[in-house]
Amino acid sequence: MGMKTLAEVFRETLREKGIESIGTLSKRFRKSKNKLQDIAVEIVHGKGAIFRVPEKTTVAWDLNGKRVEGSYYAYAPLCMADKFEAVLTPEELRSRLPEWPYFIIDLQFWDKHTQKEKGKLCLQITQSYGLLRDYFTGQELTVTWANKEFKSMFHGPLDRITAYEGSTAGFLKEKGIDEVVLLDPWADEVLSEKDFQVKAFIIGGIVDTGNDKKLTPKISEEVEKAGIRVRRRKIVLKGDVIGVPDRINRILGIVLKMMVEGKSMDEAVYEFQEPLHARWRLRKELPKRAVRYRVDGKTYRVVEKELFEYYSSWLKIRWEDFVKVLRELDLVALERKRIDSLNKISNARVINGKLYRVILKKAAMLCYNC
Repeated sequence: MGMKTLAEVFRETLREKGIESIGTLSKRFRKSKNKLQDIAVEIVHGKGAIFRVPEKTTVAWDLNGKRVEGSYYAYAPLCMADKFEAVLTPEELRSRLPEWPYFIIDLQFWDKHTQKEKGKLCLQITQSYGLLRDYFTGQELTVTWANKEFKSMFHGPLDRITAYEGSTAGFLKEKGIDEVVLLDPWADEVLSEKDFQVKAFIIGGIVDTGNDKKLTPKISEEVEKAGIRVRRRKIVLKGDVIGVPDRINRILGIVLKMMVEGKSMDEAVYEFQEPLHARWRLRKELPKRAVRYRVDGKTYRVVEKELFEYYSSWLKIRWEDFVKVLRELDLVALERKRIDSLNKISNARVINGKLYRVILKKAAMLCYNC
């Protein structure tokens, strides 16, 4: 496993104090999927603390989040501090936090976006906050060049992220960071575990729809001018950027899965892939597997139907996606045993520099995509 999460730091701190279960004095957190993480986030943000209470709480969980019979330790808002004895305060938990990296979304190209794209950008930043909050505290999310329009359009918790009005270089200088990783699909090198020691990552800030897609390297230039070393790195799926999601929050999710959960890049990409990205990749992959058959002067490009099993193991495709791509590319999918039968009644020939299997007998070939 990689980097520690906030929940793990919280669990260790409670265990050191001899606490094996905690409850809550309110109905909050009861539906939470990761109770320890959610309670710890509130403590870090100064909203509450863990107190020793005189009577067992009605609801409590052990340090793995499983329900147990009551606890003498409970999360409560800080306004309860004069009623109960605090055993874990925000200051103490904050003092135990590791130095997690900053994840920077650079908005220097904000004005190159349409209003609709700006809205999408804000949504992706909100979703990025949610991802970081699931692992760390959420404060690691930094938005640079954060102008008034961004602040007014952003519906996420502005007080729980770092909204920096100046440049990315200015922010890094202020934090004493002299090296940064820039996630860039045009980079030469692939992101690896060696890059996780860096104290800041820049994850775009561009919604690539109608814009010049090569804006990301310009972010690198601005940072390098300030004397900060930039490691440009790309995320790939089986060696190719095609099929890798392009939304900021999904790229961040891939980095976090690798960094915190120790997942391989291919596994992390698969988790955050959408069928749209998977189909892009499938369009590139399937033609490589096609065999040309010539029957009565007509050409059919055929792939094995069983390839669906192979591609769906690393691309998030459903059967209907596979069929859709076959139709788009004008390919025919046949079972392997039927292809073997065709190969027995055909001869390989080169026609105009391309290899074909020519069917000599008047063999009826059923062509269908199903």
